[in-house]
Amino acid sequence: LQTTNMDDRTLHEVYGWPFLRAVQAGAASVMCSYNQLNGTYACENDRATNQVLRKQFGFRGFMMSDWWATMSTVPSVKGGLDMTMPGDITIQSGNSYFGQNLTSAINRGSVNGSELSTMCERIMSGYYLLGLDDPSFPNVTINFPNQSQGGHVNVQQNHNVTARKIAADSIVLLKNTNSILPLSSRPGLRVAVIGSDAAPTPGGPNVCEDRGCNRGTLAVGWGSGTANFPYLKAPIEDLNSRARFLNQTISSSLSDDVISATRAALDADVVLVFVNANSGEVYLTVEGNMGDRNDLNLWHNGNALIDAVANVNPNVVVVIHTVGPVLMPWLNSVRGVVYAGLPGQESGNSLVDVLYGQVNPGGKLVQTIAASATDYNAAVLYRSSAPHPVIEYSEGLFIDYRSFDYRNIQPLFEFGFGLSYTTFTYLNITSPSVSISSSVITPRLGDDGSVFVSLSCVVSNSGRMAGSEVAQLYLAYPPSVNEPPSVLRGFEKVMLNIGEKKTITFNLYGADISVWDTATQSWLVPCGLFGFKIGASSRDIRLTTQFNVTTNCSSLNYPPLPPPPPSTSSSSAASATTGATFATVATATSSSTGGNVPSSASSIYHDSTVTYYVILVAAIIMMVVSSLL
Repeated sequence: LQTTNMDDRTLHEVYGWPFLRAVQAGAASVMCSYNQLNGTYACENDRATNQVLRKQFGFRGFMMSDWWATMSTVPSVKGGLDMTMPGDITIQSGNSYFGQNLTSAINRGSVNGSELSTMCERIMSGYYLLGLDDPSFPNVTINFPNQSQGGHVNVQQNHNVTARKIAADSIVLLKNTNSILPLSSRPGLRVAVIGSDAAPTPGGPNVCEDRGCNRGTLAVGWGSGTANFPYLKAPIEDLNSRARFLNQTISSSLSDDVISATRAALDADVVLVFVNANSGEVYLTVEGNMGDRNDLNLWHNGNALIDAVANVNPNVVVVIHTVGPVLMPWLNSVRGVVYAGLPGQESGNSLVDVLYGQVNPGGKLVQTIAASATDYNAAVLYRSSAPHPVIEYSEGLFIDYRSFDYRNIQPLFEFGFGLSYTTFTYLNITSPSVSISSSVITPRLGDDGSVFVSLSCVVSNSGRMAGSEVAQLYLAYPPSVNEPPSVLRGFEKVMLNIGEKKTITFNLYGADISVWDTATQSWLVPCGLFGFKIGASSRDIRLTTQFNVTTNCSSLNYPPLPPPPPSTSSSSAASATTGATFATVATATSSSTGGNVPSSASSIYHDSTVTYYVILVAAIIMMVVSSLL
C-alpha cells in the first residue's frame, strides 16, 4: 500500500477541509482508509485523527476502519481507531486486531481501561445522536458475513421519482451549437442512436460481480461499494418510447461498429452517439483497467466512432457516461455534448427528459476537462516495485481549477461549467459586509461563531425557458499568502421562471477567509486586499468586488512562489491572475448555446484514496453500530 505524502498546509486547506465541513454538519463517524499518510497508516495516524480531526476540528464521533484496513492493535488504538471492520484481520480469518488481541493489550498494560471506555463512548455517542435508541427505529436485519441469511426489506416506495430527478439534475450540457438541443417534438423527426452505451446490458444489469464489466449502458462504477440494480432503464428503451409517442423514427446501431454506425446515421436528422469510460475498485480488472482507468480516453473505440459518424452527418450530439473527465479530440466536429456521468437506475428516463426539454439542464462540472492529458499536474502511479510506493502531493494547494488558473492554461471545459436552454443575467453585487472579531480562527463545531463576510447579488432568468442556475462565489486572497488565484467558497442553486429574479446571499465564516499558518499551527485571517468573484463557473465571472482587511488580521508575508512551469500544451492562455487583481463587472449574461470550444478551467484529482472517507449516510452507521449490540 502506498504512502500519500503532503505538507501540513495542504493537509488542512485541501484534504482536511471536507472533513471539517462534515464535522460541522454533525457527522457521527469517519472512516480511515488503507493507505499510509506521511508514512503512517491512516487507521493508526495520530496526527490526522487525534490532533487534526478531533482536537482541531472538534470531531466527537467514532473512527471506523475501511474493511480490513486495520493494520495493528496498540498503534491503532493509540492512533484514534474506535471500531475495526468488519472485525477479522482478513476475510473470515477467525481472528481480529481487536477482540482477544485488544483484551491482551489491556491485560499487559499496553492499552489502559480509560482508552477502551473512550472508544465505546465515541461509538455510542453516534448511536444516540442518530436516534437508534428510538423504539420506532426499524430492526436491522443485515448479516454481513452471510448476506443470504439477512432479511431484505423493500424500502423503495417512490424513490424512483427521486432517482430520476437527481439523475436529470446532474446532467451537464457542455456544448449546444445553434441550439441543436432540446430535440424537436415534431412528428417524422429521424433520430439515429449509435453505440453500445445506449443499450441494455446483455444478461441484465447485475450480471457481472460487483458490476465489474462494461457492457451496455454505463450507470454505475464497479467495486465493493456498488449496489444491485432493481432495474436499469437503458437510453434506447426510453428513446424508443418517446419516439413512438411523438410519431418519430428511431434507427440504431448498438454494437460500436463503425460501418453499421455510419449507415444508421447517414439519413438521420439528428444523431445521438453514446460513449463511456468506466473505473472501479482495484480487486477487479475490467478490460485491462485494474481499478483506476489506464488513461483518459473513451472506451470501446469511442473517439473513432464519433469521428466516423461526424464525417457522414453534421448534426451529432455526443452523450457521455463516465466516471470523470475524458479527452475530446472530436469536439469541433459535433454540435452537442451531454455529460451524463453515472446516472443510476433511471438513466434512460432522466436523459430523455433533458434531451427533449422536459427538464432544463442545470448541472455543473465538478472537475475540469482539459484539452490535453499533459495539462493536468498530477497523474496516477500504476506500477511500482516498492512495498510502499511514495506518492508526493507536490502540487500542494494547486489542484484542479486552482492549478489551471495558476499555470495560465486554458482548459476545454472549466470547473463549474454547464450550459442551459435559457440564459441568466447577474447584477447588483453588494459591497461586502465585513465583521472580523479576531485574526485567529478556531473552526470547530458549528460555524466558527459568526458570519465574518456577507455579500449578495441578483440572478435573473433572461431567456425563454424556466431553469436553474448555480451561482458560484470565488475568493481571491491577498497575494502575500500564496493562495491560488481563485478558491471556491460558496455556491447557491436557484430555480427561476422566465423573467424571474432572485437575490442570492453568500455568508463566509472565519475559516473561509483564513489560511493555515504552519509556523503558529493556527488558522489566521491575513491582512490585505480580498477579492470576491461571483459567476457561472470558475472562469465565467460576472460580478466582482473587493475589501481591504486592515484590523483584527495577521500580517503574513510568505516567501513568493516560484513562477509556474511552462506548459507543454498548446492550450496555454494568459487568462488568470494571482491575487485580488481583477476588473469590476456590473452585469453579464450567459449564453445558452456555447461555441465550438468554450472558455474553461481546473485540474485532475488523484484517483487513490487520500486519508479517510466520510460516512455521512445514517443508515450505514446505524447498521454497523446495531450489529455490535
